[in-house]
Order: sequence, then structure tokens, then C-alpha cells
Amino acid sequence: MKKENIAVLLTCHNRKNKTISCLDSLYSASIPDNYELDVFLTDDGSTDGTSNAVNTFFPDVKIINGDGTLYWAGGMRLAWETAMSKKTYDAYLLINDDIVLHSNFFLKLIETDSFVFTNTGKKGVYSGATIDENSGEVTYGGSRLINNLFIVKMSLLAPIGQPIKCDVTNANILWVSKEVVEEIGIFDKHFTHGIADYDYSLQAVRKKIPVFLAPEVCGVCENDHKKNWISSRYSLSERIAYLKSPKGLAIKEYLYYIRKHFPLFIPYSFVMLWLKTFFPIIWDRVKS
Repeated sequence: MKKENIAVLLTCHNRKNKTISCLDSLYSASIPDNYELDVFLTDDGSTDGTSNAVNTFFPDVKIINGDGTLYWAGGMRLAWETAMSKKTYDAYLLINDDIVLHSNFFLKLIETDSFVFTNTGKKGVYSGATIDENSGEVTYGGSRLINNLFIVKMSLLAPIGQPIKCDVTNANILWVSKEVVEEIGIFDKHFTHGIADYDYSLQAVRKKIPVFLAPEVCGVCENDHKKNWISSRYSLSERIAYLKSPKGLAIKEYLYYIRKHFPLFIPYSFVMLWLKTFFPIIWDRVKS
């Protein structure tokens, strides 16, 4: 049986316990004998001893050091580029370091790969859904687009026992086949922190590459996406800083994403971002 080489990609910054827990669940998972995993971890300037702990407990992990300015998308790109410089992999498995993976998660991704290739004749991009530990609700995975005349929304999907097609994926657990990388590359360098995974899956859909959600939940992960504005309790200068921040509204990167995939919604998006910044009291009242 042919040996399949998989590069596992992670990035981290100052959450040692979560990173170790994630890696522990990865190494405890069921991996078929014909699959070989190489794990690449970007430590983006952690000061809490993450690298030392990883070296102690998981010495096979290949650690790449960042300077603390890479953020999530930049850290994942660096891990991805490093893996590609080492050898050719059959697939790349992107994992967020705050996930506890289910023991069968890898088997479900393989099942998705087989299903997709059998039904489409192509290799693709496959997302594994995660749930909240307490509520059991789906937190990340794959979504369908709801596109009307005024706004684009995403509807998060729940696994249904067989792989299902989706339009947009989170990269909390994301399998990317080498054929996809050969066609569309890796994460777009325009993105510093978020949005890169949305953009990547939408690029794949545009190229008619299969994008699917795995048939079962693949892990546990809390939804740590906060509300996408900050309260009127903050000063205007602080709100404008949040508007421009990579971990805030990231206005330049977000408008680049909208222009790339939904150009008709540029005016709406531009106005809404600034309204949230100048008049957050409206969102404070409506959302509460």
C-alpha cells in the first residue's frame, strides 16, 4: 500500500497548555499505518515556554520561530512554506492549537477524501467541524453562502453522517490536498490574521475544486470569535485603532477580501465598518 505523507501545520503564541493539549490529542489519534505525519509548528514569539514544552513532550515536532508579528495567517503560511521546502507532501493538514481532536478525526478526513474522489474524480479541501464542549453546538467547520441583493451571510453547517459540500471553511481543522496547492498555492499574503481560510476555500470553489465538510464532528473548540465591534465605552481613537487592527476589523484586508469575492458589496461593507466604528451604540443596543 502506498505511503501517504501528510504535513500537519500549526501556529501558536503564548497559550502553552492549549498547544500541548492539542498536540497530545493529535498524537493520540488513530492514524493508519500507511500514513506518515510530519508536524510543523510556528511559535510566533511565545514567552511562556511553549517551545521548550513542545520539545520536551513532542520532540518530533519541527518548530519554526517567529518574531511575534506573524499572527495566525502569517504563522500558518510560514509553517506551510517550511513544510513545502522539505519535501513533497500528499496533503497538508491545518490545525488550530486550541482544539482537542477526536481520536477518529483523521479517519473521517480520509473518508471524506475517498468520498470526494470517488464522486468527483478530484482531490479537494475538507473541513472538520468542531463543537463547544459545554453546549455541544457546532463552533467551526464549513458554511454555505446566503447571497441576496443587499448582504452576503454564511450559514454554519452541522455534520450529517456523510460528507457534504460547502462554500466556505474555517481552517481550525482543514485538509488541503497537494493537487489544490499546485493549482491555487497557499494562503494569500494579503491576510495577516483572519479571513485567509475563508478566502482560500472561496478560491477553491471558484476553481471548481471540491470543498466538503467531514461526516462527523472532528474535535472540541470554543468559539473565541468575539463581537465584531467594540463598545461606545471606548474612545473614538481606540475604535479606529480596532478598525485597522489585524485582530480587529482589519478594514484594508477585509475590503480586499470583499473586492476579490463579492465586489458588489464593497460600498455596503465600507459603510458598515465605519458605522460600527463611529456609532457602536447602535450595535450595543440591537445586539443586547
